[in-house]
Amino acid sequence: MTRKTIRCAIYTRKSSEEGLEQEFNSLDAQREAGEAYVKSQAHEGWKAIPTLYDDGGFSGGSMERPALQKLLSHVDAGLIDVVVVYKIDRLTRSLPDFARIVERFDAQEVSFVSVTQAFNTTSSMGRLTLNVLLSFAQFEREVTGERIRDKIAASKAKGKWIGGNMPLGYDRPKEGTHTLIVNDAEAQTVRHIFNRYLELKSVHALERELKEDGILSKSWTTLKSKPMGGLPFSRGALFYLLRNPVYLGMIRHKQEVHEGEHRAILEQELFDKVQTQLDAQARRHRASPKRRVARSPLTGKLFDANGEPMTPSFSRGSRGKHYRYYVSASLQQGGKPTVGIAQRIPAEEIEALAKEFAGRVSNAKKRALNEVLAVHLQSHQLQIDLSSDTMNAASPRLESGETILFENKKVTRFAVAISLPKRGGQSTILPSQTRKPRIDKTLVASLRKAHQMLKTKNGMPLVEQAPASPHEGKILRMAFLAPDIQSDIMKGLQPHSLNLQKLKQMHIPLCWDAQRKALGWIEMAAPCSSKPNPC
Repeated sequence: MTRKTIRCAIYTRKSSEEGLEQEFNSLDAQREAGEAYVKSQAHEGWKAIPTLYDDGGFSGGSMERPALQKLLSHVDAGLIDVVVVYKIDRLTRSLPDFARIVERFDAQEVSFVSVTQAFNTTSSMGRLTLNVLLSFAQFEREVTGERIRDKIAASKAKGKWIGGNMPLGYDRPKEGTHTLIVNDAEAQTVRHIFNRYLELKSVHALERELKEDGILSKSWTTLKSKPMGGLPFSRGALFYLLRNPVYLGMIRHKQEVHEGEHRAILEQELFDKVQTQLDAQARRHRASPKRRVARSPLTGKLFDANGEPMTPSFSRGSRGKHYRYYVSASLQQGGKPTVGIAQRIPAEEIEALAKEFAGRVSNAKKRALNEVLAVHLQSHQLQIDLSSDTMNAASPRLESGETILFENKKVTRFAVAISLPKRGGQSTILPSQTRKPRIDKTLVASLRKAHQMLKTKNGMPLVEQAPASPHEGKILRMAFLAPDIQSDIMKGLQPHSLNLQKLKQMHIPLCWDAQRKALGWIEMAAPCSSKPNPC
């Protein structure tokens, strides 16, 4: 009778990367012991599979380990009969994680063996032994963590820098020391950021200005030679920088601030003024949170093209005006934008479109948005779900670009064609219909300002005084646009995709025909040959 082969997977782990570069390291030693144990059970049909499951430099307190995840996936696929480890804490040091792992093992009837600790997971006594050993392993991990946290707290209380992200304005301490070194060039940048915030009175405006000026976050390299930073400042990073007491020569630990060993690069008066202004803005922002949340009726109903929920987001302009958006969940949590998918859209525009449509095709008029079950934002259409009970008795009055995708007793889903041009970094929701007047007040005001900056002498435009800032220099160019382009801007007939931000970033040619092509007028109106053209 042929004995069944027992497929054995040997799992190895080491918490740190120290020594892994050696020809024979800890992982090799664990695997060798595991292979020897498997050979000792050859009479039972045990055989080690050649696949390596080695996690070097990963803590046992988490299951986020590549080799462990690979092992578990092979267990789920039925490719393993026995898992062999040198010690139980090599697999995990967490009781909850261990319970989850054993549950997956049991589901596939996979046994678990420790080379240096004899037990059998198929018996109740074996499980008790495992739990006792795991309890001690977890206790050891928690005690070690407490000891490390106590050491960090004591070091910071003495004003020492013990690691973390390097703050702009300082360089890494010299080897063997814990004192930050002032970087004079970066220190000047930090002072500029604090002073500009006091002048602009808005972190949002400060973020935009720093991006335009090419000022980036701290660029540094970790001890493991991993490059960090060197990116445009986000609003969160600016808030953290403006609140950071390290610039006063202090070290922060949780809620406590201690006198640091390093030199301050800011005056106390400047830092205090910034804190006062930040506190004032925070109070205004918290003034009526309930009212602001209540004004987002599509909360929980709006989804992007990836199926992610889009949640409300609020911002405040330099003049105190509130702006509302719907932002994809992953973007809210700091994820990278998905190319080709709208993940940040103005709230008023999509709410107005959904409300108008729901009020037109359903019985609800005053509270039409309450009848909307879901809105799915696609690249060229909105898919709007309405309750079938609210539909008009007659066929819904649909316009061009609107269709019924499906309907049943509960839900009717409509497709509404839209276009998604970009404005200031977020998508604008516009009905996909023939062009209607849409006066852009910002564009109109900028065009008027451009003409105010010009004087006419002998019938020719003349700039008497140089623009006061790069912004005014870019605005001034609008006075030299083709007459029909300026006229369309005043009437609101410009392309939907054109806005001041885009206009400032573009190269505007002197030739009027080239202007029409560059700005999107080429398909909207043919050049007028009766007008003078600098071409």
